[in-house]
Amino acid sequence: MKLIIAYIQPDRLNTVKQALFSREIYKMSVTTALGCGQQGGYVQMYRGALEEVNLLKKLRLAIAVNDNFVERTVEAIIEGARTGSIGDGKIFVLPMEDCIRIRTGEHGSEAIG
Repeated sequence: MKLIIAYIQPDRLNTVKQALFSREIYKMSVTTALGCGQQGGYVQMYRGALEEVNLLKKLRLAIAVNDNFVERTVEAIIEGARTGSIGDGKIFVLPMEDCIRIRTGEHGSEAIG
């Protein structure tokens, strides 16, 4: 079992979801995030003062999958999120020790579904 965490541009969420759904990956958690990286930031005028914005809006996807779904999940995220520009995002694949479905008490790969 793996936990896949991806940071993507907010406007790419629908294309990433469509790519995941086409590969039969339906379960995910999406949260808003702020971050900075190679993309840097920008300067804006706010109420007459220059303001430097370093933390940019991103979306954080968390997807728990069984081992046989890892490659297709990563491929779907790349397909949906890639624009070829700096700031497209990152994907992290982490080992997951256990998963427990609260409703039934199932453990492991059965709990992921």
